[in-house]
Amino acid sequence: MRRMNGKMIGIGLLVVFLGCLLSVGVASAAPEFKWKFGVPWPRPTQNEYHKMFCDLVGKYSNGRIEMKYYPNGQLGTHDEHFHAVQENSIQVSVFAPYVNLIPGGMLNWMPWTIENWDEAKVAFEAGKGVLWKVMEDAYNEVGMHMLYQTSFGAYGLGNGKRPLNTPEDLKNLKMRVSASLGLVRALENMGKGTGMTLQTIPWGDVYDALSKGVVDGMWSMWPSLVEERHGEVLKYYSDLNFCWDTNNVVVNKEIWDKLPQDLKDAVNKAALEVEAKLYEKQQALEAEYKQKLAAMKSFQITALTPEQRDVFRQKSNTPAIWDELCKPWLEKKYPGQNMTQKLQDDLKKIHEQVSGKK
Repeated sequence: MRRMNGKMIGIGLLVVFLGCLLSVGVASAAPEFKWKFGVPWPRPTQNEYHKMFCDLVGKYSNGRIEMKYYPNGQLGTHDEHFHAVQENSIQVSVFAPYVNLIPGGMLNWMPWTIENWDEAKVAFEAGKGVLWKVMEDAYNEVGMHMLYQTSFGAYGLGNGKRPLNTPEDLKNLKMRVSASLGLVRALENMGKGTGMTLQTIPWGDVYDALSKGVVDGMWSMWPSLVEERHGEVLKYYSDLNFCWDTNNVVVNKEIWDKLPQDLKDAVNKAALEVEAKLYEKQQALEAEYKQKLAAMKSFQITALTPEQRDVFRQKSNTPAIWDELCKPWLEKKYPGQNMTQKLQDDLKKIHEQVSGKK
């Protein structure tokens, strides 16, 4: 009996010893892939979720991919991040697809394509959405693959002079614009004949420009009205919803294509989970910000009817904008497929389907 007990104890100790060796081996195993995820701007709300993505990739890949997160422009400017992902010194980043970097990028945020969260979810659905597919092709051209989307919501128009109910209310306003040419063209057309003028000012300088009267107004979003304090220097805001702000989280395409399928599945699982949480969080914040802004005595929100928005839409003359900005790239990328009209038709169907649910 003593011999048996001693033998059992010996076996037990051996099992424990082997278990310790195994756990040490697992813990000390180096990851097969070490990636950097850099974000070029301060994004307080979204930082939590991008960091979550990094952690989930490590979890779902069983430690085979290690992703370190570098927020708030630690690794450089937007354009520096872009070129770093191309050369693979940064593997993952989030971009606004400006056409000087991504020739097909204008399709990400053409005016009057997406007006609300429900439409955005359909149009940008991973692997299926009409805008996801075309933007994936646009990013592939420059050596990148899309992982997930981050949205801030719809653009409205704000100013310090008067409520904007019709295009005629843009009379003699000085409006700030950016290098987003599709939006510039739309606003130009909305204000045609009113004496409205446009001035290009960097996004980070608009608070000072508005407070000093350099410009009277601009396009903005509910989060920016609060987080970037635009609501302090804009007295009036119309929820025009004439464009949707979406940025794209991407990975270097060469390393993505070489990744084993099981690790692609792990990254995609993490991406879809984080994207869903981001949508939920941003929508909740939007509702919170609307309440906060509505309570401000110095700030007036104009809730436009669908009929009022349609007047702005018609005056924007979006078919001409599509022909000027999108058609050349689409015809080259999808020859003989009449993609300019097809995309517009598909986006119109999404708008009608979503509107029909309400």
